Amino acid sequence: MSEHPVPSAAARALVAGAYDTHVHIAPDVMARRIDDLDLARRFAEVGLAGFVVKSHYVATAERAAVVRKAVPGVDVLGAITLNGSMGGMNPAAVEIAGRQGARIVWMPTVDSRNQRSSVAADLPGSTPAMWGALQADLVAQGIVPEIVEVVDADGTVPENVRRVLRVMARHDLVLATGHLSGPEILAVVRAARHEGVRRIVVTHPEFTSQRLPVAQQRELAAEGALLERCFTTPYTGKVSWSDLFDNIRQVGPEHSILSSDLGQPFNPPVEDGLPLFADRLLAAGFTEQEVHTMAVTNSRFVAAAPATTR
Repeated sequence: MSEHPVPSAAARALVAGAYDTHVHIAPDVMARRIDDLDLARRFAEVGLAGFVVKSHYVATAERAAVVRKAVPGVDVLGAITLNGSMGGMNPAAVEIAGRQGARIVWMPTVDSRNQRSSVAADLPGSTPAMWGALQADLVAQGIVPEIVEVVDADGTVPENVRRVLRVMARHDLVLATGHLSGPEILAVVRAARHEGVRRIVVTHPEFTSQRLPVAQQRELAAEGALLERCFTTPYTGKVSWSDLFDNIRQVGPEHSILSSDLGQPFNPPVEDGLPLFADRLLAAGFTEQEVHTMAVTNSRFVAAAPATTR
């Protein structure tokens, strides 16, 4: 683990008060670098406000509540991802998550049609996603859930998805788009706006199975969505740093949110993700204000408590 870079003190100060809205940590169904209790303590030590616990397979709001009590002062938030293990497009699961204080609802990731059917290849030398091995094991056992659809054959968002979006709007939950394709993302984002969802994040648009062109990213930004720039996507070689920086510039830093997507045993410490990202951005010519907007201002907007319970 010593081969990883160490963030500068200036970068740590610049991202102080930020939330990391996308981390994968223990307890989980695969090996992780750190557990939620220890990570909360590390966040307190380095001046980060909190983090959102993402799992592809289970809801995390209940666990987050325990960690908040055990480590006061660090705002650990839960989430739910609408894959098969959660019942897919399941409004009851979202309702319960909302009542438990979850903050983000991810559209399907490993069980999305786009991810299941993707033939896109990682760049040479990149590190594969850890969930791939688990998915392969489920396939071997013959227990892979059905694909969780988000649009009909004609590209329209069906009523079962809209029902979930209405639950999200009532609890003022954040929509994250998961591993959907570009056209699916745009359709769901527009439907979410229509149903009253206030905060939307386009999940890692540079990821292998997404790779959204700048034109689509701009269209989504115009719809009010934030484009999530995950540290692991370039760090593990799935996109070049220069391409990622170019996307941010062309769409506008004000429309981007930084997260780490860290927690894998072979990657840097989770608490280093945001400041390492800041160091990279500063070296590439982004201003301190632009980095602060992406890392702190926009993450605090996403992590903020619900505006209302309707």
